[in-house]
Amino acid sequence: MSQQPIVKYRLDYTKPDFTITDIDLDFDLSADITTVTARSRVVRQNSHATTLVLDGEALKLISVNINEQPWQDYQLTVNGIEIYGVPPEFTLTIINEIKPIDNTALEGLYVSGDALCTQCEAEGFRHITYYLDRPDVLARFSTRITANKAQYPYLLSNGNRIAQGELNDGRHFAQWQDPFPKPCYLFALVAGDFDVLRDVFITQSKRQVDLEIYVDKGNLDRTQWAMTSLKNSMRWDETRFGLEYDLDIFMIVAVDFFNMGAMENKGLNIFNSKFVLAKPTTATDDDYLGIEGVIGHEYFHNWTGNRVTCRDWFQLSLKEGLTVFRDQEFSADLGSRAVKRIDDVKLLRTVQFTEDASPMAHPIRPDQVIEMNNFYTVTVYEKGAEVIRMLHTLLGEEKFQAGMRLYFERHDGSAATCDDFVQAMQDASGIDLTHFKLWYSQSGTPQLMVTDHYDQALGQYCLTVKQVTPPTADQHDKQPLHIPLDIELYHANGEVIPLQYQGKVLDNVLNIHHSEQSFTFDQVKEKPIIALLRDFSAPVKLHYHYHDDELIFLMQNATNAFNRYDAAQMLLAKYIAINVDHYQHAQPFVCPDSLLDAFRGILLSESLDPALIAQILTLPSENEIANQFDVVDPDAIHAVRAFLLATFANDMFDELLALYRHHLMAEYQIDHTQMAKRALKNGCLNLLAFANDNALIDQLVVKQYQDADNMTDSLAALNAAVKAQLPANNQLLRSFDDKWHQDGLVMDKWLMLQATSPQPDALENVKALLTHRSFTLNNPNRIRALIGAFVNHNPVAFHAADGRGYQFLVEMLTELNQKNPQVASRLIDPLIRFKRYDQKRSALMQNALQRLLKLDNLSKDLYEKITKALNV
Repeated sequence: MSQQPIVKYRLDYTKPDFTITDIDLDFDLSADITTVTARSRVVRQNSHATTLVLDGEALKLISVNINEQPWQDYQLTVNGIEIYGVPPEFTLTIINEIKPIDNTALEGLYVSGDALCTQCEAEGFRHITYYLDRPDVLARFSTRITANKAQYPYLLSNGNRIAQGELNDGRHFAQWQDPFPKPCYLFALVAGDFDVLRDVFITQSKRQVDLEIYVDKGNLDRTQWAMTSLKNSMRWDETRFGLEYDLDIFMIVAVDFFNMGAMENKGLNIFNSKFVLAKPTTATDDDYLGIEGVIGHEYFHNWTGNRVTCRDWFQLSLKEGLTVFRDQEFSADLGSRAVKRIDDVKLLRTVQFTEDASPMAHPIRPDQVIEMNNFYTVTVYEKGAEVIRMLHTLLGEEKFQAGMRLYFERHDGSAATCDDFVQAMQDASGIDLTHFKLWYSQSGTPQLMVTDHYDQALGQYCLTVKQVTPPTADQHDKQPLHIPLDIELYHANGEVIPLQYQGKVLDNVLNIHHSEQSFTFDQVKEKPIIALLRDFSAPVKLHYHYHDDELIFLMQNATNAFNRYDAAQMLLAKYIAINVDHYQHAQPFVCPDSLLDAFRGILLSESLDPALIAQILTLPSENEIANQFDVVDPDAIHAVRAFLLATFANDMFDELLALYRHHLMAEYQIDHTQMAKRALKNGCLNLLAFANDNALIDQLVVKQYQDADNMTDSLAALNAAVKAQLPANNQLLRSFDDKWHQDGLVMDKWLMLQATSPQPDALENVKALLTHRSFTLNNPNRIRALIGAFVNHNPVAFHAADGRGYQFLVEMLTELNQKNPQVASRLIDPLIRFKRYDQKRSALMQNALQRLLKLDNLSKDLYEKITKALNV
């Protein structure tokens, strides 16, 4: 690198010397060169400051004026501009040029297809003009956009449109004004030619809000679900949180080139098209649920992120963790709460727990960063949401909502901190949250070691809970946390035992504050069976010695659906660990009849939600299994999972086939009941594909693929053929390619299947697909679908013992390092976890990282992760 990146520390935060109260932006747009005129009202906040330091990158400065007069006393720097001798209050006018066509990093103003759009979070506005690019500078934005009308008939920005008109030479303009002060990361601009879906929403106060969704020409028939999801989000936020939308218009624009999922810019949300476009023939049920959740997430940011923003980027979880919790609750209220909870916990356990054990471990409120984009992580988002969920558990819905109201009352229109949020919750509820706040500053995954003792003579049951958080890369010393542990006790007949002690009724949620605590319950007439961590009440790893029959009991009787699922996972985990050991010692695999009978009982249950049955019957992924082990053996895990798939399929063949046929549906409908039935049907098909009688199942798979009138069923058939390597595998892959090769979002599913195929030459196939007609390294979605899926979700191939997978990733990262550092940084994660693998693989992975560290112009994004991994 030309210079070593600078580490920024949370505790070094200081208010800016100057702030900007208002900014008028004027864009003379074109893809080749755009001229930006920024006229800002600047006010000094530090009486001793006379130098205004503004951020700016990849800009060509044209002029600087102060109070309408040319100003020459300035200096351009590597990171922006320093303007000297400025007065206490003044109008600053800066004119600069940018080149959107050259912006492959997709930060600032860039080209997406035939359109121009922006992405300014976290620090993208500095790629547009010189500015105080930090979230605690809130200004009222007015934006004028001028462009060629034929090329860019729609000119969009934040707020409300206040003027538009025709100009000479085929050009036109639009003027937008946002009445709400906001940080520059929430600025947005879009110019292009689109199809538009329009609707209206009547708020609870009877105001009409115009709703508009902009998509590429020809995609209008794929927008209705997004509009439905938006209106559902608006109504839910009014009903559940009492929050009403505040502008006259709400717009969504779907673009094909986007580094993330979506962006909550005030009034003008810009979305990755993946989270907008859907119709039955192109989108799966999971796609529909994903669109619903992401649209809800970005809309909910209007209050938790926009109206109240974060003071500095270390406080990112203030808006993201809270908003993820809100979108999770939205999806749970609209669909299956049990299945939504299971999905969220699976993501947390598979990805976030892995992150906690990696060199990039950090608290939900980090203490130091080099590149902020590296901290848009599952820790900040998903673990941040779990921390909010624990607050909700501790306070209850009524007090939690009181805390939310106080939070908005205190901080609406300002930049707040995580401490501000917790303080509002504490003040509104009267519950002391001082100890709980440690969740914000301590990294790592706590472990709960639970033991019990039953005294039959006294009718007392005693529970002892020990907690420990192992050291992480960023923090060695850990303190006990405040952990809510939700439990339930059962009689052998399945009846719930009320929790009480000495005549006092006890709450199901035990408050764990210390390294070790004991809890006693009386009036317990027999040794109970305990359900621990109900609904996953805290993001911890649980250790309790369950016997097989106790886990089977919980699978059949637990009142909490998550506990039923989790009991099944614990039962599987036990025999997975046994069989991994058998594999490593060349011993035969084992799978007891009692385990198979327990799962058969779930499969045949007439009372359980089909979606829950599908979840329980889905074997954990190889990545989920890897989290069981201190040292990961990809080959053993792959072999054991393949054994269990075949064993389940053959042992339950008749039941799976009958249930598959029972849930065949004549007509596709987008509702949660039908989605649940399809999930179970296709779960059965996926298992059946691994049975010995693969000729029959091959015919079944081909028939489903050919008869399917929806992407959910056709992709499920293709997935079964590819993952089980059925005879029809290649035929169906060719058929899918021929039909959909012009549709990038659909082909992402095909690329992902190829990347995660268990075939021995998976890597060679991935390399060949780099030149496929549907693939391009310029589109983040394609990269994630092919390269990202291979390195993250095909561990047995990526971690091949000869290191070929690591060499491939080095080649890809070398190419993406400057082209798109954000995407490159997200791809490197499997490589930096080398300490979790055997000595030979670990050495190969370290060598790969060393080669990357020597790259010329290594991006800050990659530099931070590599140096933390190598501890240099």
